[in-house]
Amino acid sequence: MTGEPPPPRRPRGWTLRRFRALLRSRGPTSLRFRRRIAVLTGAIAIGIVAVLFAELSDAMGLTFAAFARRWHWLPLLTTPLGFMALVWLTRRFVPLARGSGIPQVMAARHDPQGATRGLISVPTVIGKVALTIGAILCGASVGREGPTVQIAAAVMGVTHRFLRVPLNAAVIVAGGAAGVAAAFNTPLAGVLFAIEELAAAYEQKVTLLVLSLIVVAGMTAQALMGDYIYFGAIGAHISLQAAVIVVPVAGLAGGAFGGLFSRTMLGFANGRHRITGLAKANPILFAGGCGLVVAVLGIATVGLTWGTGYSAARAMIVGVDAPLWFGPAKALATLATAVAGMPGGIFAPSLAVGAGVGNLLRFVFPGDPAGAVVILGMTAYFAGVVRAPLTAVIILSETTASRGLLLPMFAAAFIADWASQAVCREKLYHGLAATFR
Repeated sequence: MTGEPPPPRRPRGWTLRRFRALLRSRGPTSLRFRRRIAVLTGAIAIGIVAVLFAELSDAMGLTFAAFARRWHWLPLLTTPLGFMALVWLTRRFVPLARGSGIPQVMAARHDPQGATRGLISVPTVIGKVALTIGAILCGASVGREGPTVQIAAAVMGVTHRFLRVPLNAAVIVAGGAAGVAAAFNTPLAGVLFAIEELAAAYEQKVTLLVLSLIVVAGMTAQALMGDYIYFGAIGAHISLQAAVIVVPVAGLAGGAFGGLFSRTMLGFANGRHRITGLAKANPILFAGGCGLVVAVLGIATVGLTWGTGYSAARAMIVGVDAPLWFGPAKALATLATAVAGMPGGIFAPSLAVGAGVGNLLRFVFPGDPAGAVVILGMTAYFAGVVRAPLTAVIILSETTASRGLLLPMFAAAFIADWASQAVCREKLYHGLAATFR
């Protein structure tokens, strides 16, 4: 001990050195700042792209509907030829654009940097958009929501590459989920889809930045298209006494039917069917055969199975009588389209098939509210196909404004998930994602 006083501390003021360090870590040129700009810019771009893609898809759907009404029998020629051309173009130029788009995003999270040069590259998603539009113009039973997921993930890749920010798996997952939010105008469903489906077996947490991406994309789409509800404000309800009977039947029937659809699709994808050998040996001719099935169904059902099936689904939700065969016929058209090997999603067609399942349940329960029974059928079938019960419930509640039906929908969805698993143990999108690794 010398008895000397300790040296005085330097004041912790804003020195020039500290200010420069702060600029490097958090300023406009910092990685943190650029990452936030990349996410925000990407979220806004996803909302805009999703709206433009939706408008173009709807316009092409109306174009084909007018064509099919005017030349009733001509789709027997144009649809198979269109399928063949689209499959040839897909295989020749953009093989990674085939199918829904959701499996590609699930596979891309395992190699984010490599995915921007393949699964979610700009050429791939440009081909995805063009070929999906072509499929709609052929009358294929496809939706735009799955392709929007792949497009949205690619948008995030572009903004991150432009701002020289490393792309990670969480942002790819969130970008894909933002595509769901923007496509359906359901931000909450996008969040749940990210957690329940896209991020399954990877991580079960989503950061505030990633959640913000999903919400901003949904809000951008809503700002451009207005505060609309996908199927309209149905506000369906059902009594507790009726729900106790209807819910288990809807869950078991819808889940088993959805599981059968998934099992058949995975069988084609993984080569478990005898007919798969023919498909691999002659993919173009096989696509033409699938197109012929879709054309025959479309003509035989007076156009009910063409396209997404949105109009038919909405009509059944509001109580319009529909043929009992609509659900099975739409499922067959969707399956034929999906296994043909060209781009296109199954989200919207699955909702239409689910409405057909609900329409069958209306025949079984004629005294119960038609809208509620149809929505329960949609929830069960959709949950059976995608095996994401929370997402199924939130999508249907947000797209129909039927929040009073939430408890029966949850029950039906979880029963459907169990029934689907009994029929098809592997999840559809996870099985399809394995084909892209």
